[in-house]
Order: sequence, then C-alpha cells, then structure tokens
Amino acid sequence: MSEEIFDIVNERDEVVGRAPRREVHARGLMHRAVHVLVFNAQGEVFLQKRSMTKDKSPGLWDSSASGHVDSGEDYETCALRELAEELGFKPSRPPQRLFKLAACPQTDQEHVWVYRCQGEGPFDLNPQEIERGEWARPEAISKRIEVVPQEFASAFVHLWTRGGFGSGS
Repeated sequence: MSEEIFDIVNERDEVVGRAPRREVHARGLMHRAVHVLVFNAQGEVFLQKRSMTKDKSPGLWDSSASGHVDSGEDYETCALRELAEELGFKPSRPPQRLFKLAACPQTDQEHVWVYRCQGEGPFDLNPQEIERGEWARPEAISKRIEVVPQEFASAFVHLWTRGGFGSGS
C-alpha cells in the first residue's frame, strides 16, 4: 500500500501544500484530522484502546473513531470513512459537527473537527487500529482523565476537556 498523502495547512486551515504522512509527522507540519464520538441510547460513549502497532499514541484510550483527513478529502467524508474503517459502522444519519480544535502540540499539529453520532454496536473493530473498545459514562471518562491522564491520547484529553463532555453532555 502506498503511503498516505496529507494536505499541509496553515494556521487558518487553508491548504498550502501536500506531503506524505511520514514527512508531515517528522517535520511537525499542520494537517487535518477528525474525531468521532459515538454515543448510545444510555448516554454512554464508546472509547477505543488504540492498537500497539499505531505510530502515534499506541495502547492509549481515544475517541470512538479518529483519523487523518486525506489530501483532497473533506472533514465529513473522513469522519464517515473512519467510522467504517475502524468500527465497521455506518450511522443512520451523518455525524453532527460539534466544534473545531486549532492545530497545537496536544493534537500533534492537527486541525481537528469533532463529531458526534448515535450508535449501539456491537462494532466490528479493526484489529490493525483498535486493541479493544468499551462503553463508558461521560462522568466516568472525565474522572479517569483526572486520575490517569497518561492512559489517554493527548488529542482526546484536549477535545474531551474543551468540549465539556463530562458535565452531562
């Protein structure tokens, strides 16, 4: 498989070039990503534990699905693609766009759109991406982040605290 190509963007999230994934990460260039939070009818959020083979944040807890926006792809298309690739899930309605995080060290220089959708599972987890998954109440996730933040990917901690999810969203 050929290496992924990402759009390089500036601080306003405007495309200024393209480069292979390896180069974008090695040089700390700004690029794009999505995070999707899947909530069930009980208000729980599905979290994934990232595979140990991942190049970023291996073995850490993260959003239900997340990933890089490919060159020329829009954020919503990427969100749907990541749900399918990682969870084998196609929501009945498009994910709801919640908010955007500007590229920063916590997001590994990614401009991130955060989405939310409804789903009940069970999901067909991609073992190359995900070690395992679990449902958790938002309040419990916030408490775990307070106690053991090192168990979570930095971008997830950043979006979770910025989004105020543990306060009963």
